[in-house]
Amino acid sequence: MVPDAPASEISDDPNAITPVGGSGSRSFTSGHGNGHTNSSARASSSIGVSSSSRRIASAAHRYFHSRRIKKEDPVDKPWLVNKDPREKWVTILPCIGLFLGLAICGLLVWQGLSTVVNHKYCPVLMEDWSNGFDESIWYREAEVGGYGNGQFEYTTKSEENSFVKDGILYLRPTLQDETLMNTEGAVLNLTELGICSSQDPKSCVAINNRTNFDEHDMNPVKSARISTKFSKSIRYGRIEVEAKLPEGKWLWPAIWMLPVENTYGDWPASGEIDIVESRGNNEKYPEGGRNIISSTLHWGPDSANNAWWRTNVKSKALHTTYAKKFHTFGIEWSENYIFTYVNSRLLTVLFTNFNQRLWERGNFPLANQNGTRYVDPWAKTGNRNTPFDHPFYLIMNVAVGSTNGWFVNGKDGKPWVDGSRTERRDFWDKRDEWLPTWKDEGAMQVKSVKMWQQCD
Repeated sequence: MVPDAPASEISDDPNAITPVGGSGSRSFTSGHGNGHTNSSARASSSIGVSSSSRRIASAAHRYFHSRRIKKEDPVDKPWLVNKDPREKWVTILPCIGLFLGLAICGLLVWQGLSTVVNHKYCPVLMEDWSNGFDESIWYREAEVGGYGNGQFEYTTKSEENSFVKDGILYLRPTLQDETLMNTEGAVLNLTELGICSSQDPKSCVAINNRTNFDEHDMNPVKSARISTKFSKSIRYGRIEVEAKLPEGKWLWPAIWMLPVENTYGDWPASGEIDIVESRGNNEKYPEGGRNIISSTLHWGPDSANNAWWRTNVKSKALHTTYAKKFHTFGIEWSENYIFTYVNSRLLTVLFTNFNQRLWERGNFPLANQNGTRYVDPWAKTGNRNTPFDHPFYLIMNVAVGSTNGWFVNGKDGKPWVDGSRTERRDFWDKRDEWLPTWKDEGAMQVKSVKMWQQCD
């Protein structure tokens, strides 16, 4: 045991952690120094607390002692004694900045609201399917030719592919009849059936010919395409479609518009308005699956010079897909602008302002590939928004596959190659891979369709 150090030998330093040894004492340290520590000192420190160590602890505690100021005790406030008149600006300047910021924000909001055009609209169609599928309004198109995109589906007039159930319209793709697909030489002739919607014979006849594949090859799937072509159209106005897009590989849903008449020439000279297009593939698809939609305007002197890429915008759903629940897909169209939106006019997808003639905006070449000089097909109107200045009707459809590049070769296990001439047969042969992905969600579901004509 180490004897207690005399009180006179206790250090006055409150930071001291060891006794200060005298001539006859055995000093010990906190572990620093020459590295040798008396073993008995360590034993003493670990076994008990001496009176000297208690006095050391007391000194250390006094060093950190705090006290509460009594109410009657004076408190120094030097900033009140010597006031600097400049200090008030420390408060005034931030307040002025805050006021100016709020004023500028208010002005910008007012300017934005004052420029919003609220047209007067008159209802043209308020469809909620409460009376079932109204064939006096909705026209089921029947074709097999691919609609210019090399699509694989045969669009039918059958309720197998377009029907109303529990107040909801379903546009559902299904497999082609196996008898037609497996019988060599089988023919599907829509003209003979009296149901073909096209004047082009190539769009009315399909043949199962395994040795001579061509554009007449049998369609491996059936689907639906309905329109208001013969009933409802608008020239300027608004359309809103509440729908849930389909889920499944190689499905191509679309809600879009075409002109009632080709006033300015064949497509795309008379225009096309795509309110919403998507793909049924999952979110990992490189070009965007069912989590992405796009809106597009098609316009140009011919198909080789379609300026769609100048008026095309994509929109991505956040943490979900457009196949998970219903969304409202809308368009507002006037002589000065066209814009599309999802769920609210504030959530704009595509906005095109007609502040310049589209012929000038398109920057088209002087001549086509054959050397024939282009003539502006829209010059005669004098309107900046031509060809989007004449009546359009509404189309809703679910396409399947294509050969126009909408589905990129070699991506996501695409079972056909564009331009191979065997695309439809290759797609059919791989049906065990893509058909299960359609399940019960392979249909586009539509709750309502609303059309208004601008009438101011």
